[in-house]
Amino acid sequence: MSVGCVGAIDIGGTKIAVGVVDDAGHVLVRLETPTQTAGSYPEALDRIVAMLRLAEERAGVMVSGIGIGSTGPLDPVQGVFRKLDTIPQWSGGTPVEDLARALGVPVAMENDGDAGALAEARWGAGRDKKRLIYVTIGTGIGGGIVLDGQLYRGVDGAHPELGHQVIDLSGPPCSCGFNGCWEALAAGPAMARWMESQPQYDGGPDLTAKQIYEWAAAHKVLALHAVERETYLLGIGLANLVNLFAPDAIVLGGSVMKGAGLFLKEIRQVMERGCRFVPLHDVELRLASLGHDANLIGAAHVWHHRFGSPA
Repeated sequence: MSVGCVGAIDIGGTKIAVGVVDDAGHVLVRLETPTQTAGSYPEALDRIVAMLRLAEERAGVMVSGIGIGSTGPLDPVQGVFRKLDTIPQWSGGTPVEDLARALGVPVAMENDGDAGALAEARWGAGRDKKRLIYVTIGTGIGGGIVLDGQLYRGVDGAHPELGHQVIDLSGPPCSCGFNGCWEALAAGPAMARWMESQPQYDGGPDLTAKQIYEWAAAHKVLALHAVERETYLLGIGLANLVNLFAPDAIVLGGSVMKGAGLFLKEIRQVMERGCRFVPLHDVELRLASLGHDANLIGAAHVWHHRFGSPA
């Protein structure tokens, strides 16, 4: 048995990833399965248990615990899924209790944005920062806040919804109930919807942010406008976070940042227009550094954070 190896579970609306992560944050084994084909909660639980056992076998270790980073809403203290938006049939499930019983090890769970924040604070781009905000921009916008090594929790253990700050009340409706939230304006699908809505758009359906950045690199005019708009919207949302929390650093991850990361200078210039009363020059803007395995590494650190960090 390798003490310090942790089973990691990343639960998203599209896929479930399961792996084994060592005490230095290295992923030893990674397995994936589509989320929706996992069926009901009991069926998904059985599949996750089987994947964990296979991951242990392939890694040649027995895990000392299990960390979960999951789409929400959820109760991280009780380890219970609340009314899940993306996997409603799992609502009310108790994965912490059920996995602990099935595998005989302690289990901890956090929102996936909080899990990512913990990982970047411990092993990634924010590891030397006392006040860190992690923002992930992809299908949605989320993230987490780590202050002096501790995860920030709100009332009743709630996860702060960074993507649901209102940027433009006249903007598109958001699932949260308001119009013009940051997520509704600047997440990857929102970026694509805006470009598809323009009269001069002549591309096909299923446009992605990745395609938009590729077209912008090829100097296509409408794509350049979309990237300019995205840069402005990202800058506004980040400026709001700086004004509210005055962090040492903001770490940016998610699929959209694979393109937007080329425009950090321009994003920062937007932020400078709205951060006159906070020393923005002392706030670092960094790209997330944990790559493809960030969510699994984050899930593993959920366990370390709850039960004791690795030496």
